Amino acid sequence: MDYSQFFNMLPEATLMAVLVIVFIADFALHGNGKKNTVLYTITGTLMFAQAVPCLLADATTAFGGLYVTSNSVNVMKLILTAGTLIVMIMAQPWLNRDDVKNKAGEFYMLVVSTLLGMYMMMSSGHFLMFFLGLEMASVPMACLVAFDKMKKNSAESAAKFILTATFSSGVMLYGISFIYGAVGTLYFDDVTTRLSTSSLTIMGLVFFFSGLGFKISLVPFHFWTADTYQGAPTAVTGYLSVISKGAASFTLMVILMKVFAPMIEYWEYLLYIVIVLSITIANLFAIRQKELKRFMAFSSISQAGYIMLAVIGNSATGVAALTYYVLVYVVANMSVFTVINAVEQNCGGTTRMDSYNGLYKTNPKLAFLMTLALFSLAGIPPFAGMFSKFFVFMAAAEQGSFLAYFVVFIALINTVVSLYYYLLIVKAMYINNDESSLPAFRSDCNTRLALALCTAGIVAFGVFSCIYEWIAAAAH
Repeated sequence: MDYSQFFNMLPEATLMAVLVIVFIADFALHGNGKKNTVLYTITGTLMFAQAVPCLLADATTAFGGLYVTSNSVNVMKLILTAGTLIVMIMAQPWLNRDDVKNKAGEFYMLVVSTLLGMYMMMSSGHFLMFFLGLEMASVPMACLVAFDKMKKNSAESAAKFILTATFSSGVMLYGISFIYGAVGTLYFDDVTTRLSTSSLTIMGLVFFFSGLGFKISLVPFHFWTADTYQGAPTAVTGYLSVISKGAASFTLMVILMKVFAPMIEYWEYLLYIVIVLSITIANLFAIRQKELKRFMAFSSISQAGYIMLAVIGNSATGVAALTYYVLVYVVANMSVFTVINAVEQNCGGTTRMDSYNGLYKTNPKLAFLMTLALFSLAGIPPFAGMFSKFFVFMAAAEQGSFLAYFVVFIALINTVVSLYYYLLIVKAMYINNDESSLPAFRSDCNTRLALALCTAGIVAFGVFSCIYEWIAAAAH
């Protein structure tokens, strides 16, 4: 074996080094009174430095085509790494709690392990490499969901996540076995050249899509999402909603456009149905929610439908649109979850929507930043969310068929519906009166840093066109 090929896997190699360093530091700092602070500093610095190998990495292959990366993949790795760093920053108030602070090292290791699995999944050139990366991401994620294991909701949500993840993985492997039976290989390039339309390959495509549809929370594979989001720690919920969803969406897009290109007439119709169902059903259920994390769960299902719009175009424009959408979604959604986490940690663990009544009177800055993030998620100009939705609509419309235009039209109508339920939270914070509103409190410096980074992204990504141009150049 030529071990020099590991240098072609620069982002993965450096992230593995980060994982080892965090593990050794956690062990070495045992019993140190400042362990959490030192560990947070080390991990945060290393994750910030992880941006360098993502920027320096070239489009290359390794190990006979098992590992394949491109410029657009490296851009997505950079986005997910930045999002992971924000998760670590916003999680500090929770990690400093007495019942959690002894497990901070475990949290960092699990998060980095999950991110490493996503790296491998996105850079796979072989179905088994893809599956190994997927499981490397899924197993630590289940541990993160169950992190507050002594709390009933956390244990229950972890059980539901594990059971449905196991079932979806089995369905996906079943689909991959159909593909292998039809073409005799699992290398992406070879599958593309040998793939032909038959009942075997159609079933393989459907089962494979179903397995990844679970990871992205697309309807009808979404039933685990609300319970898991509600029960998991808020920092983990934020990580699950943006980082995991972004990696799975990008991977599904690459495999559909690259591996299943000969079967485009089948998976496009499949996408049409799933996108319309995901956006419409999620919006209708979001309106009914009274618990904020469940509300954000259905919001994320709807956003997943919008993300998949970019795949319909089957072009480099679609790749750029999806990548840009994930970038904007990371900062907007993490801003919302940072506010939820701040309120939860300072106000007795409440996450009910009616608890936010009159928030503007007691915590005006948090209410204002929450409003900016919700406006971006709804696609209101001039925030970045409007431009991200415009680009995915444009990518889908490039397909040119009547059905594509119809799906875009349905998505546009649902944008109005989503604006209504996002404004319900704004109405609660600014208009609804409640004598027992949340008390005034001062957020810690890590919460303020996370909110500053997210808010800067919400504004800057919609103003500076060079960011989208850079992403589009990588996609081409």
